Amino acid sequence: QVQLVESGGGLVQAGGSLRLSCAASGNIVSINDMGWYRQPPGKERELVATITSAGNTNYADSVKGRFAISRDNAKRTVSLQMNSLKPEDTAVYYCNAELRRSVWRSSSIYWGQGTQVTVSS
Repeated sequence: QVQLVESGGGLVQAGGSLRLSCAASGNIVSINDMGWYRQPPGKERELVATITSAGNTNYADSVKGRFAISRDNAKRTVSLQMNSLKPEDTAVYYCNAELRRSVWRSSSIYWGQGTQVTVSS
């Protein structure tokens, strides 16, 4: 079975840094886009950053210049380096991947369980 497992969340002071990682495991034929989303308390889930299989990236305006997404196709991981963190970055961060499990099926979207990031002021 396919699993996406996030790690690296925690508590950090404003201005600090954290690196989130997400590893995909299971029977996977290929992975297309990967990304990070977040859900602040009381708000809807929102896009943070995405990266294609070719390495093209896209960032939300709120994190542009502070966050950097990367992936390691050999390890089937996607990471999010978060610098200059602000209290408004506090949220549950979710790993996302569009991947194919079988050559007989189209690709599907998978989500990790989420990891809490708390930025204190």
